[in-house]
Amino acid sequence: MKVITLLNEKGGVGKTTLSTHIAAGLALRGRRVVLVDADPQGNATTAVGLDKQPMFYDLCVRNAEWKTALRHIHPQVYSPPNFQTKGSLYVVTSNAETRNIANSIRSNALIRQRFQELSSAVDYIIVDTSPTPSLLHEAITLASDYIVIPTDCEAFSALEGLPDSIAHTSVARDAAAQIGVKVAHLLCIIPNKFRPRTVGHNEILKHLKQQYGDLVWEPLQQAIIFSDAQLVGQFLYGVAPESIATRQMMDMIDRLEREVKARG
Repeated sequence: MKVITLLNEKGGVGKTTLSTHIAAGLALRGRRVVLVDADPQGNATTAVGLDKQPMFYDLCVRNAEWKTALRHIHPQVYSPPNFQTKGSLYVVTSNAETRNIANSIRSNALIRQRFQELSSAVDYIIVDTSPTPSLLHEAITLASDYIVIPTDCEAFSALEGLPDSIAHTSVARDAAAQIGVKVAHLLCIIPNKFRPRTVGHNEILKHLKQQYGDLVWEPLQQAIIFSDAQLVGQFLYGVAPESIATRQMMDMIDRLEREVKARG
């Protein structure tokens, strides 16, 4: 089992869209996936058609059992038409109570311990986090194997939000090393909502590659189909399975799996 956390302490970069599509895309590939909504806003929860509920809080604070915390998502929510999904997707829902977790748990290691209870039952845990810096992020980083940082190609996100997020992640990773916990790897930076015909976006992408090198993966282009899918409460895969946006998303997920397997 691998725990992959999407984190950027800047809003509006498409983090929840990527979290939900990565989780669903892995399920379409036959993987057993749990998507954990660790954002008090509960956007990942509503994106899969669920009501906001405090299941992540219940897991961490009230010691709820996994069988009561997991919500199964029917494949028809995220699958292409007439596609037989061999994997499975479960969600741990969130609501406003999530913001109280960090102050209510006895140890930052607790989330890691809870996640490890699923080590033989699932292939991936994907964690969506809030855009607000918090102590909860440190606990989630301690529980993670890999960190993925999405960013859009606007100045405030790429030149300010991204470095801040990397710096805060580094602090949490250093804390993990000091207590002998396996340190989460910064897996990649994903430029999102990229407009290839925009000079500014190309300049930002060039800067990111100069600054972070191979950590920067191929950008995901901005596409109206994402908004169209959200309007009808569906995923990209079901609304436009043959679109460029879907192909780019699937290519990114393929690379994610290859990189994770290569690192062991």
